[in-house]
Amino acid sequence: MEGISPGQESAQSGPKRSSVSSVGRSSTRKEFLHRFVDSQILTSNLEDWFETILENPESDIFDVPFDLVELQQFDYALENVSFQQLVRMPGAVYASTSDAVESTAYLATEDFLHAGVKGLWEAFWSEGEPSPFSVACLYCQNMKFYPAERAIANGKLEGLCATAILLKNSRHPHGKWDEILELALLRPDIRNLLNESSRLPPLSIVGEALYFALRILLSRSLNRTSFPLSSGPVFILLLDSQYGGVLKIEGDLNKLDLDVNNVYECAADWVKKHARISMSPIDRIWNKLGNANWGDIGTLQLLFATFQSMTQFAGMPKQSIEDLAADHSSRLHARKTERQLGDATVNGRGLYRFQHRGGSPEIVEVQDESRVEPEDLMKLEIGTVLWLEDPNGQKGYQINEIRSDGELPYYIATFVEVPGKAVFLYVGARPSQVEPAWEDMNQWYQVQRQTKVLKVMKQKGLSSKYIPQLSASGRMVHPGHCMRPDSGGNCDHPWCGTPLLATSPVGEPVSDMVRSGRFGPDETIKCCHDCLSALATASSVGIRHGDIRPENVICVTYGVRHPYFMLIGWGHAVLEERDRPAMNLHFSSTYALQEGKLCSASDAESLVYMLYFSSYGDQPELDSVEGALQWRETAWSRRLIQQKLGDISAVLKAFADYVDSLCGTPYPLDYDIWLRRLCRHIREEEHGKEAEASGS
Repeated sequence: MEGISPGQESAQSGPKRSSVSSVGRSSTRKEFLHRFVDSQILTSNLEDWFETILENPESDIFDVPFDLVELQQFDYALENVSFQQLVRMPGAVYASTSDAVESTAYLATEDFLHAGVKGLWEAFWSEGEPSPFSVACLYCQNMKFYPAERAIANGKLEGLCATAILLKNSRHPHGKWDEILELALLRPDIRNLLNESSRLPPLSIVGEALYFALRILLSRSLNRTSFPLSSGPVFILLLDSQYGGVLKIEGDLNKLDLDVNNVYECAADWVKKHARISMSPIDRIWNKLGNANWGDIGTLQLLFATFQSMTQFAGMPKQSIEDLAADHSSRLHARKTERQLGDATVNGRGLYRFQHRGGSPEIVEVQDESRVEPEDLMKLEIGTVLWLEDPNGQKGYQINEIRSDGELPYYIATFVEVPGKAVFLYVGARPSQVEPAWEDMNQWYQVQRQTKVLKVMKQKGLSSKYIPQLSASGRMVHPGHCMRPDSGGNCDHPWCGTPLLATSPVGEPVSDMVRSGRFGPDETIKCCHDCLSALATASSVGIRHGDIRPENVICVTYGVRHPYFMLIGWGHAVLEERDRPAMNLHFSSTYALQEGKLCSASDAESLVYMLYFSSYGDQPELDSVEGALQWRETAWSRRLIQQKLGDISAVLKAFADYVDSLCGTPYPLDYDIWLRRLCRHIREEEHGKEAEASGS
């Protein structure tokens, strides 16, 4: 098992820079990594910091790495994905400290990671192509990686300290640190060692995890060819024979003091001041017989961490999470049909009604014939009046028109007390549903998430006529007496607790204008200006839209002298780094499709695509992320977008060129100069007024 150590290999493969200072810093970083070899010394330097965290369990230093909505989407996407762990983890019923059990544990951990990587690769990236990843165990004495079976056979069991997912590299059979996707630490009784108040593992485990994570970050920073996103997060899995969790660490290594004579103090200082650390709850991964609980939330967190680690190397998958999760409703319906559930609607007591099938002795719940079926109650038609309860009392809205944003219905309604005041009314999912469908996730973004975003905007004092105003939000008030329990929750009525959102003003979607041939050159320029103004206002407080498409831009004509465009549909807005934008093959930015995040010019890029397609540009048939990225590369390189927009106006062509130059870069977009240029091309008598509004 001779070979170059992974740490040395990472150091030797650093990028060559022309700058003397860059070369010097790279050389210093190599030496820093070479001396950074003892996890216990780092751990000892973190003792005071960790004690402070334990004394303040409400601290957000160890926030959760994934929110529940992300995990639910991922869970839906994995419904048809098959995982098979062949080697069982030694369960609690066979608990022992023997070498045989310990060796089986390493084999099972390696097998678990292999099953996860293989299943995810085939489901999201390519079912027909072999996985580019391998799994091996780390031998701490020489910091090299070996297959568990070979290491155990060669008497290296006692020296194994971790298991890693790596890139396959035939030139380096013992692995390279800069090619580690994810590392798993197998330690006994993690669950039983959790601190009672903070629910964190002991410092001995956390410190070791931080040590390995920092080694990986340093190695990646020295070789950007393997990991272009060397500043991306590192996920460390913490496992025992039954339970597991995820530790995520990321941060700017440029803020690490590279004092090679004081490496552990410098590393500890960086962890305390500059690292962003999050930790998932420790949940059950394997049952007592050693079989993996693939469908449980504990295993789901580990798989989601593995998925995100894979995207750092392989890019965004061909099949996105949204694509696979979108089939959840059809799969749910198929399961109900297979189980012979007679009526999928919910009865008055929130239970499914079973029916006799071919003499089967199933229980039948007898319905009260005088009772109105909930499906009829929930049917919203023109003329229906909905009552909303908010802190200021009850407000009634009468539905006048039913519309769709391309995925979900929403309504134009008038305020009962002021009949001439129209609003967009969004109705959330029924909280009484037994198993939420995928559509309900979209409704959550449309109602609850958009409500949160609009409230944040209001709290930050944003004011722009190009951004919708939150008129009211709250719970629906249903007819009859509400039997809501005193302890909270909802009563049996299917409308009880349904969230509502009302925004104003109302207008006609650009998608309808395009279909009817009423979106001409003047409208295109005005739309670009008004949407850009909305983006400028939102970006001033760090908010990005993330879902720009023709259905989310309306033209406001009622009650105004000059029509203007407004950017609606803020449910997928990005408020903080962990938020994810909507994915749309035609309108999402290149960076969003590749990384699942927005760069500073992503919204402007989506706006350009919307204007291009709305101006009757050739709309390709796109059925995968890979195809969408290929179309974007071709369209920009051949200047198809610039040429089409140039046929409308030279300023739109120039704007497209400007956005193209910023795509994927961290450079901010200069909103002011483009708002002024676009304003000069708007054909309106209120030209001067528009110039003033641009700065709002």
